Amino acid sequence: MNTQNATAEETVDILVIGAGASGGAATAWLAEAGFNVKCLEQGYWQDPSKYASASKDYEFEMLTNWAPDPNKRQREEDYPVNDTDSPVTPVMFNGVGGSTILWTAHTPRFHPSDFRVKTLDGVADDWPLTYDELEEFYDLNDEVMGCSGINGDPANPPRSPRQMPPLPLGKDGRKLISGFEKLGWHWWPSDSYINSQRYGEGRDACNYCGHNHMGCYQRAKSSTDLTYWPRALRSGATIETGARVRRITVDENGRATGADYIDAKGNERHQSARAVIMAANGIGTPRLMLNSKSDAHPEGLANSSGLVGKNLMFHPFAMISGVFPEKMETWQGPLGNIGLSQEFYETDKSRGFVRGYTYQFQRSLGPAWIAKGGFRDPVPWGEGHHEELQKRLGSVMGMAVIGEDLPEEHNMVDLDPELTDSHGIPAPRLNYTLSKNSRDQLDHAIGNAKKVLEAAGASDIHVDPMMRQSGWHLMGTARMGDDPKKSVVDKWGQAHDVDNLFIVDGSVFVTGAAVNPTPTIQALALRTADYIVSNRQDLKG
Repeated sequence: MNTQNATAEETVDILVIGAGASGGAATAWLAEAGFNVKCLEQGYWQDPSKYASASKDYEFEMLTNWAPDPNKRQREEDYPVNDTDSPVTPVMFNGVGGSTILWTAHTPRFHPSDFRVKTLDGVADDWPLTYDELEEFYDLNDEVMGCSGINGDPANPPRSPRQMPPLPLGKDGRKLISGFEKLGWHWWPSDSYINSQRYGEGRDACNYCGHNHMGCYQRAKSSTDLTYWPRALRSGATIETGARVRRITVDENGRATGADYIDAKGNERHQSARAVIMAANGIGTPRLMLNSKSDAHPEGLANSSGLVGKNLMFHPFAMISGVFPEKMETWQGPLGNIGLSQEFYETDKSRGFVRGYTYQFQRSLGPAWIAKGGFRDPVPWGEGHHEELQKRLGSVMGMAVIGEDLPEEHNMVDLDPELTDSHGIPAPRLNYTLSKNSRDQLDHAIGNAKKVLEAAGASDIHVDPMMRQSGWHLMGTARMGDDPKKSVVDKWGQAHDVDNLFIVDGSVFVTGAAVNPTPTIQALALRTADYIVSNRQDLKG
């Protein structure tokens, strides 16, 4: 495209690419500080009445029109991902709120040790910041999103009180917890960005319908379209939906000047800006940066290190489930927000691997999901089908293993030479291999999970040694660091090569820890926005 022929928009101070977890947080902070901020979002605002959770056919909807995998969902606003060379399928959502629309909102924090794995364990790299430096931004984010939980967990540092009490454990949760208590192993109620009581603007408490991960039709689950975006818009920020970014543009000196994009009507446009913030997730951000080659950046935007797209980390999940003799209505209540165990979180080298894992307690869903298999093998058709379905329905509980996936350069996102989106923009291609350390973690966790389920009284224990559709957590592809030769951005999220380009999504992660990353992503986004407010007033027009 000849950008001179594109329609140009009035220059803004800061252009944010992506309206999800991090884009919403950064936009709100900067707008409230008086910056003129515009966001380009490829998807659209969502109508909660259309969520899978609001449909009578919710189990069909969650597997089709609301599938978290864009390759299955195939909405107009999605782009394809070549995941042929990855055992893990990336799952994400395009729209205002991003993947917080379809997440379970399970929100533990990183541990202090997660920022110092090189020092402690001699692997990967230390982060250029510490837990203590991020703590105030964790707290700020909890306040905006609203956290249900309880402080005092002995596996974590002292924390300020949560905004709301924890979600009820339920009969099913207490049953699973009994196994941990019989073994004398750690467990704690989950921190969740799901309201256990009224909180926020017109947002009621969870009604325990069991569908929170399918879009919460009654607004009890915190997604950034309900939390950060109202604040951002009140402060003067603007958002353009249906805007598919083609490339980030630069001047002759290599500094960012804005973005070329296709608007919702198919028109080629250019939005000029004094600075650009990337918030398009750990696959979308490197994709755009690699698509933004120029004379100043021949290997891709801000890629003098050659690390844009490298060091891709997921959280490979194993799922261990069992059938209990009791009927516990396990389709009621948030799917993955009962409790967690970090008994095996920190490194113990006698186990044969470094770092560790978290157990996340899992309920199960309704009859169609159970019949299809759910966390386990499908219910066989034919004779005995109904008996087996009845045995499982309301009685299956699972334990998801979230293991720390250490960075390796060969795990990467690059541009597919043939596959494109509907506007001809090269699609991302994944090349990912599970490391021996990650496999050893999962195997160790599987053995211990069986002990918990047996102690809790489960039978018919089933193991999925690694769930394919488990790539919610997209990390590491534009990593943070002090050395420009070994990282893409500095500790403030500012690109080493481009002083007016910032990255605030999971791309900047140095290591992935063994917990869900969203609270850390949002805390980092707030920290970067705070840095811009305090140090980059030159970006104001």
